[in-house]
Amino acid sequence: MGATDNSITERVRVLVLPILDDLGLELYDLEYAGGMVKVTIDTPPGSPGGIDVDQLARATRLISRDLDHADPIPGQYTLEVSSPGLERNLRLPRHFQREIGKQVAVRLTNVVNGERRLSGVLIGATETDFTLRLESGDERTISIDQVDRARTVFVWEAAPKPGSGGKKGVRGKSSGSGARSGADSAATTADLSADNDDFDDADFDDIDIHDDQEHSES
Repeated sequence: MGATDNSITERVRVLVLPILDDLGLELYDLEYAGGMVKVTIDTPPGSPGGIDVDQLARATRLISRDLDHADPIPGQYTLEVSSPGLERNLRLPRHFQREIGKQVAVRLTNVVNGERRLSGVLIGATETDFTLRLESGDERTISIDQVDRARTVFVWEAAPKPGSGGKKGVRGKSSGSGARSGADSAATTADLSADNDDFDDADFDDIDIHDDQEHSES
């Protein structure tokens, strides 16, 4: 019987956590589905900054090396290592708990009390639900099980300096894909977009296909 997605995810988690701990980083999220391994890493809560390109490249290289050595994933798969970016997807209870005080946009799986899309300040979160303070001042407590998708919303606060031309900022998400079989370097890409529309935006991270030599050779 083949390994389930959940068992593969747990095997990858066991490999990834010590690597990130040694690097002083945190596992923000980990997903495995359809041959795609998505590892999202971050600096610990309270850090002055996020992941930089060098940290991302090094983590990618080490994770790819250990996955190649331990071989926890049968067949062909794609490894994607990325940072959460300025606007973070909120999927797990700890994601909501970590982002209390931030502006958040939420899309529900179904219409609830005439609402499906809400936005406001995240003012509380438990293991099962979270509370938003809407712009009107009203508060909504929402079960995490009711959420189709949620993310933080990055708010630009700094006004442009006189004479700067009012250049518009962009939000970014960094990602890296490690090469299999003893590669000495990791590719790192930056994905920038000024589009802050709703959740139908595609995720434009560059990724590489990783072949498991033991399973792909004829």
